[in-house]
Amino acid sequence: MGRFAQFENRLEQMVSGVFARTFRSAVQPVEIASALAREVDNSAQILSRDRRLVPNDFHVELSQPDHERLTGLGPQLTTELTEMLRDHASEQSYVFTGPVTIALESSDDLTTGRFRVRSAAVARTRVSGGDPTDTAVRRATAALLHHGEVLPLAPPGILIGRGNDADLRIDDPGVSRRHAEIRVEHPQVPGDEPRVTLIDLGSTNGVSVDGKRVEQARLVDGATIKIGTTTLTLRLRQG
Repeated sequence: MGRFAQFENRLEQMVSGVFARTFRSAVQPVEIASALAREVDNSAQILSRDRRLVPNDFHVELSQPDHERLTGLGPQLTTELTEMLRDHASEQSYVFTGPVTIALESSDDLTTGRFRVRSAAVARTRVSGGDPTDTAVRRATAALLHHGEVLPLAPPGILIGRGNDADLRIDDPGVSRRHAEIRVEHPQVPGDEPRVTLIDLGSTNGVSVDGKRVEQARLVDGATIKIGTTTLTLRLRQG
């Protein structure tokens, strides 16, 4: 029996036989499972001959009626979808950038029976010494933004990498143990923005700023830094 047939059989048992009648003219969970598998297949990036990196954050957009029906199954549906996706990734030698999350969302522009999948690679980041305090965030004249989180920057700067000695640790197979350094200098004129410089520390996959690969670059407000599959945004303000 194929992977998707097994997935569907488990769901049928879960809803005590009502499954087929409920979803006959709507989006079938097995359709979502198949679409998620195609999404990772189409998004896979080669790490090595035997390993490929795939997204780990998935959003399934549905019409309101389909969303109500599927969320009515409870958390078991997303649990089964996650397990199915992990099995598929294992068979294909895929590597996730972090914990797999699947969210079902309602979209007004979709009709019953139609859906779409969005995905992103979201690596888990950890800051040495614990999360910054609200006071440190408010006072910072330089900071990195990542998925709503704010990391204040202060002289002399931070080390970014996958190793335990990194100030900003990114759990991403595409990130080297000591990947890059961000140097922060006080402004020469009081009240000006601090000087922020990005330096590649000889990483395997390199660093890009605003879509351009660099070895060293002076960063300005709004600059986007890509390290592995992780994108960070720099914010500067006058002190």
